[in-house]
Amino acid sequence: MRTLRFLLRKEFLQIFRDRLILGMLFAMPLVQLLVLANAATFEVTRARLYVMDHDRSRASRAVVDRLAASGRFTPVARGSSSAAADAAMLGREIDAIVAIPVGFERDLVRDRGATLQLILNAEDGAAAGVMQSYAAAILARYSSEIGVGPGRARIEVRERGWYNADLRYRDFMVPAILVVLVTMVGTLLTAMNIVREKEAGTLDQLNVTPIGRVTFIAAKLIPFSSLALLDLALGLGVARFVFGVPMRGSLLIVFAAAAIYLLCALGIGLWISTIAETQQQAMFVTFSLMMVYLLMSGIFTPVSGMPVWAQWLAEASPVMHFAKLMRAVLLKGAGIGDVLRELAMLAGIGTAVLTLAVRQYRKRTA
Repeated sequence: MRTLRFLLRKEFLQIFRDRLILGMLFAMPLVQLLVLANAATFEVTRARLYVMDHDRSRASRAVVDRLAASGRFTPVARGSSSAAADAAMLGREIDAIVAIPVGFERDLVRDRGATLQLILNAEDGAAAGVMQSYAAAILARYSSEIGVGPGRARIEVRERGWYNADLRYRDFMVPAILVVLVTMVGTLLTAMNIVREKEAGTLDQLNVTPIGRVTFIAAKLIPFSSLALLDLALGLGVARFVFGVPMRGSLLIVFAAAAIYLLCALGIGLWISTIAETQQQAMFVTFSLMMVYLLMSGIFTPVSGMPVWAQWLAEASPVMHFAKLMRAVLLKGAGIGDVLRELAMLAGIGTAVLTLAVRQYRKRTA
């Protein structure tokens, strides 16, 4: 027991001497609990609705009003043009389309039953499934209120998912997993590689050589950037030929976006290497940060279900923008104009992160 007591004392002293891990050990779990408990949710609080009311009757207006009154759906546009609705869906201006046919009220009165169509953006299959269940429940309650016998549906909702009609889990998750793969290579391996040289003492030797720091940093980051792009190419091949994920858009856009995104991932890895002294610290900090911005990126849970403050916070996550771009290009066939916002956000965040990381590195090695 005495030996065990001394060993335990040694271990606790060793832990408490490492101030970085000690701070992350207590601070990060609290941050993750406070932030992710509100952010990581499958609830969809606001689905933007495009209304195509071809009947223009009291009954059709009542259906739209009931969807809006639920607080789950917000009508943001109205029209009778399918082309306009398609464009709005492709541009992510709306999340769903409700199409009410001519004769809707007449069928309700005469046949005691009518149908309408709900078209969902199934680019994010999880969010589409949640919206589908919300709409079905809302209209089922409305049907029961207008006096139809039990067990009989008065309003039949015919759902259709665009870009992922069968709501296949793999189709919308595999592109996101590729984003995680690129992130891991770009962030974790960059941080670990530089910290390993710091531990071995070779980093100090390189810092006193005539090699410029920008040249040294470029030599450290370019190999991992190239390997990350190679991993992405291999992953896309597996996604296409093993999982059957559709690739409707241009792969040139995907790789161009990945190259820009790697500015963010590599910059974060470089920044971690400036504050970590050991590989253990680098790994701990990396996984703590990645857990937050991966779970707030919309990869696993829809961003639209987060509180407003969390949605604004998620805008600072490059992972969210790259995941949205990957799904839009591969599943929807989006062109460069459709993902211009994501490209601009990635470029802005990447430039800022990499600049801060390089300055921090210069400060630590000065």
